[in-house]
Amino acid sequence: MHLLIRTLLHLLRSGRRSPLSIWDASSWHTRAWPTDVDMALHVNNGMYFSLMDLGRFDLMKRSGIWTRMRELKWSPVVAAETIAFRKSVKLWQRYTVESRIIGLDAKAIYFEQCMVAEGEIHARAYIATRLLSPDGPVSNERIIEEFGEPPAALELPGWLHGWRENNALPGSRRPAPHLWGR
Repeated sequence: MHLLIRTLLHLLRSGRRSPLSIWDASSWHTRAWPTDVDMALHVNNGMYFSLMDLGRFDLMKRSGIWTRMRELKWSPVVAAETIAFRKSVKLWQRYTVESRIIGLDAKAIYFEQCMVAEGEIHARAYIATRLLSPDGPVSNERIIEEFGEPPAALELPGWLHGWRENNALPGSRRPAPHLWGR
C-alpha cells in the first residue's frame, strides 16, 4: 500500500516513454525518497524488491504487455526472488533500475534486475514470476502466443534451475505444515 500512489504515477509516466519489446532491457531513473529508506538513511533491504516491482512494471507498460494483460485479466505474481547487495543506495541518491527477462522455464518467467548508481551495480536480483488468469496459471505457450517468441539467444542460466528447485515450496493445493518447535 505504501507504494500505491507512486505505482499509479509510475504506470502513467511509463506509458509516455519510448516503447520497448518485452524482450528488451528497461531502464527506469529515480532517486531514493524518504519513504524508501530506513534509520541508516539508505534504501531498506525490503524496499529494493518493491522498487524493482516498478522496474518490471516499466518494462511491461512500455512493451504494451501491461495493457494486454489487463484485457486478458492476467495478473503477474512473484514465485521466488533472491538479491545480493554491494553498496547502499542513500537518501536522495539518483539511481537506475535496470530490468530484463533472462529466460523462461515450464513454471516461470525470470527477470534479472539491477540497481545502478554512478555507473556501478549496487544490488542485483533474480525474480521468478508467473502470470495467473482467473482459471489458474497461464502456460508459456499461451504467453508466447500473446507476446511473441523470445530471442533465440535468450538462455536461462543453469544455476537458476537449482536455485528454484532448492527453494520451492509445495504448490498451494498441497499441504505445507509448519513444524518449528514440535
